[in-house]
Amino acid sequence: MDPDASYIDPVCRRENAVSEINQLQVVPHWIDGAESPSASDRTAPVFDPALGCETKLVNLGNTEDIESAISSANKAFPAWRDMSITKRQQIIFRFRELLNERKGELAEIITSEHGKVVSDALGEITRGQEVVELATGFPHLIKGEHSENVSTGVDVYSTKAPLGVVGIISPFNFPAMVPLWFLPIAIAAGNTVVLKPSEKDPTAANWLAALFTEAGLPDGVFNVLHGDKEAVDGLLEHPDVKAISFVGSTPIAQYIYETAARNGKRVQALGGAKNHMLVLPDADLELTADAAINAGFGSAGERCMAISVVVAVEPVADALIEKITARMATLRIGDGRRNCDMGPLVTRQHRDKVASYIDVAIEDGAKVVVDGRGIEVDGDQNGFWLGPTLIDDVPVTSRVYTEEIFGPVLAVVRVKSYEEGLHLINSGAFGNGTAIFTNDGGAARRFQTEVEVGMVGINVPIPVPVAYYSFGGFKDSIFGSSKAYGLQGFQFFTREKAITSRWLDPSHGGINLGFPQN
Repeated sequence: MDPDASYIDPVCRRENAVSEINQLQVVPHWIDGAESPSASDRTAPVFDPALGCETKLVNLGNTEDIESAISSANKAFPAWRDMSITKRQQIIFRFRELLNERKGELAEIITSEHGKVVSDALGEITRGQEVVELATGFPHLIKGEHSENVSTGVDVYSTKAPLGVVGIISPFNFPAMVPLWFLPIAIAAGNTVVLKPSEKDPTAANWLAALFTEAGLPDGVFNVLHGDKEAVDGLLEHPDVKAISFVGSTPIAQYIYETAARNGKRVQALGGAKNHMLVLPDADLELTADAAINAGFGSAGERCMAISVVVAVEPVADALIEKITARMATLRIGDGRRNCDMGPLVTRQHRDKVASYIDVAIEDGAKVVVDGRGIEVDGDQNGFWLGPTLIDDVPVTSRVYTEEIFGPVLAVVRVKSYEEGLHLINSGAFGNGTAIFTNDGGAARRFQTEVEVGMVGINVPIPVPVAYYSFGGFKDSIFGSSKAYGLQGFQFFTREKAITSRWLDPSHGGINLGFPQN
């Protein structure tokens, strides 16, 4: 696959339309440094969400494909592990430069398969680039330690060794950023990788693999295995796969963790979220309203760090809702390749599921302030559209409040005090991200200590850490002991060896088989 090629296929097959399957491009696996057609005849459709039609198909791997990808990675591991740190570092640097030069092309690919606007796709790539840049400094991050003369003539030192073949399973909502959370670190540390991307938007993964190959990565170090549950289970159960990294929904994260751990693998599995924004009465409401719009409706709400609940401490709710509503009226919804603020949802099924929560809200007695159904869009009417939706007075017993909606639906819950709002957040099943908006430094400091969430924003709506800190939440938002990227990422992809050594001085009087003594 040529990274310079265009993947916006002009062939478009509408759902349920009669058309020849062979009109559509098929996205193959990437194994051993090249495109690899599947041994399976199973495929899945890939849609352009803004057009509402299939533009290509993707192979769904079978047992033979799974074995081929893992075998390629396993065969490449010894030489990659033993390659000098300097040469590995040069490849990561070269990949960084190529990605920076061509990120506009990757953004167009993401928009054509995911639906997010191009500027949002560029933002996704930029956040992934941060981890690539962190990985260029990996020699410092995989250094061991050394202690001399722990006993007479005895030294102890440690080394950090790669694990071997590692599997990465990434979600549809960030087809470039999430793989880049893990790939650069795993590869820099000396591991080889099999990536199983989402079948909804698979092309970005192949594009990244081709770019790594151009950067000089040896064949087999990075492989892409497309597929569904069969491919996932193949990675989870194969004895040659030493670790699994996953981002997705909580039920699947729990399944990944339990299955991989049962098969003796190291696991980091990041799950879902229900992120709250606590707004105190002294908050700057202009700033808060802007933040609510960006955090609630950016990427059509299809992100685990989206703010989906505004917890308004009275008497601030009415004024805040008015400001949010006014901003919502200015948002342009349409094809992400045009001058729009928000694109479609990823599939028709997902759009329908998200829209169904609006009916749930009405049934539960909430007030729909802005209904995103049936909006006018700047795009094809067959696209998977749902406009930004704002719902007030949402009962905390409603599914609109308790479940991760993963769409552009923002709920407002009114509370009487900081304490009530904090209790609400801490009572939830998830603990991914949260934010507080206030001009009171004491309240903010208290909140960051008392809230039971892994990532906290203070007047920052989506507190995704920069690459040299680690990403991950608490409770049902994470399974396993390791967060993504940062120092924890390097710790996850390496294992420590402790070596105790003694080299006899030439003046030593002879053989001594005893244990060293002080």
